[in-house]
Formats: sequence, structure tokens, C-alpha cells
Amino acid sequence: MAKYAINPTNQSNYIGIYEKALPNELTWQEKLHEAKTLGFNFIEISIDESEQRRARLDWSDDEIYRLKRLCEQYGLPLHSMCLSAHRKFPFGSADKSVRQQAKVIMNKALMLAYKLGIRVIQLAGYDVYYEPANLQTHQRFIAGMQWSAKQAEKMGIMLAVEIMDTSYLNSLCKFEILKKEVNSPYFMAYPDVGNISGWNYDVCTELMLSREHIVQIHLKDTYKVKANYSGQFRDLTIGEGEVDFLAIFKILKQINYTAPLVIEMWAKDHKWRENIITAQKRLKTIAENAEFVLFS
Repeated sequence: MAKYAINPTNQSNYIGIYEKALPNELTWQEKLHEAKTLGFNFIEISIDESEQRRARLDWSDDEIYRLKRLCEQYGLPLHSMCLSAHRKFPFGSADKSVRQQAKVIMNKALMLAYKLGIRVIQLAGYDVYYEPANLQTHQRFIAGMQWSAKQAEKMGIMLAVEIMDTSYLNSLCKFEILKKEVNSPYFMAYPDVGNISGWNYDVCTELMLSREHIVQIHLKDTYKVKANYSGQFRDLTIGEGEVDFLAIFKILKQINYTAPLVIEMWAKDHKWRENIITAQKRLKTIAENAEFVLFS
């Protein structure tokens, strides 16, 4: 069994890679090998709205523990889960059957996380996505988050809401309002610095505001929303966009941030490995300039 890539005596922050930064056609063994070779501490597994990835919620115990043993073999855990399946089955939906399915997905995700040893489930901050939003969708979303937090408390698994690419929950100040409605120690924030920057919020002020509630951070580059331009919130290699990572790392050092971070990119072509290495080098250089230890 390989030595785990996570060790509490390390001086650097743990950094993971989003599963979708690796080609979908790779097997789990290949994904773990690539992530370990590239120097990551963990992989963030994706459970999105596609049938293929939602099917993971119905894995048998044999399938689950086979994957867990692979992680042990490579010494690379699945530390967190990006649960975006609720985009298709949102808690804020006007359709009662959809809301019921949202609960089923949440319970299955918690059980899968528990068996795999996943500590953090990232929730998508959408009240609804494919249907009209209004005060009622917002209120139903809050009720869904209150219910979800109680389910998570039973399992001892952290729920963390992502700051999103749509206007509904695109800042940590909006999360803080939500947090007052969902008063649970198992309901926290998962800021995506690219999304916050893309919506023209001051990322450093936002991070300072929610520093007591942040359990993990997505490192992603974006182009900002402007007049007559809707911004670009994905498919950029880190360093190509407008996110001020130097300022971000300086503020993370200032607030003594020690929780994990995840590089969020997408394997959109054959240059996926080169793009990851480029992002790592850029982030490492910027972090060193900020005296923030990102890679050991």
C-alpha cells in the first residue's frame, strides 16, 4: 500500500485536482496514477447531472470499496465530491417530484461519501437552473439546504456550497445571508475564486468576510462579466484569464488559511496534461511570490 499523499506534518496546503481536468475515458486507476504523478494530494470526484455520473450514486458496495482500495494502493484519496447533479434536480423546483429526487440524490451522495471516506461534498448554489426563479424557488432552496444540513450532521460529512457562475449565489456575502438561514456547523462555504472575480466582486474582501466558514477553495481562471459580455467561467487554463491569484494568495496567507484547495479545469483536448502542468507552474510561482506554500 502506498503512503498517503496527505500528511498533517506537511507545511504546504493540500491541493487536489478536479476529476474533469482528467479525460473522461481514463479508468479510475489511470486517473489516480496521473494525479499522483502530477503531484496532487487528492482527486475531487464529480457527480454531475449526466446519467453516467449520477449512476455512481447507485454503485454496489463491491464497486465502492474496489475504488477505495485503489485509492489506498496509490495513496491518493477522494477527499471531496463535486455534487452538481442538483442542477437537473434542484431543491427549489416547483415540481414536488423533482424536489423529492433532490433529497434522494442528497442521501445517496452522503452514503457514497461516507463509504469512500470523502470529507466534503460541494453543493451547487442554484435554487433552480432550468426553470424560472422567484421568491418561492428561493424559499424552497433554503428549506432544502436546512434539510440537507441535518442529513449531513447525522453522517458527520461537511456540506459546502459553491459560489457559482450565475447571479443567484455568486458571492460570499450572499452565502453569509444563506448561512444565517442554515445555522449548522456542517453547512459551510466553498468559494470558487474564478466565479467571484468573474462577477466583479473584490475576491480578497469576500474571502476575509467568510474566512470562518470556508472549508475548501476552487482555483479557477475566468474573464469578467462586462457590458454586452457575459464573461467566461470555464475552459481556461489558469493564467489565461483575469483572476488576481497573487492578491488571493496574499490574503490566504494573511488569514492563515490551511484548508485544501482544488485546481478546477477541464480536459477539453489532447493537451490536458500540459495544461495542468502549466497551471501548476504558474500557481506555484505566484504562491511563492506571496509567501504562501502551495506545493511542497
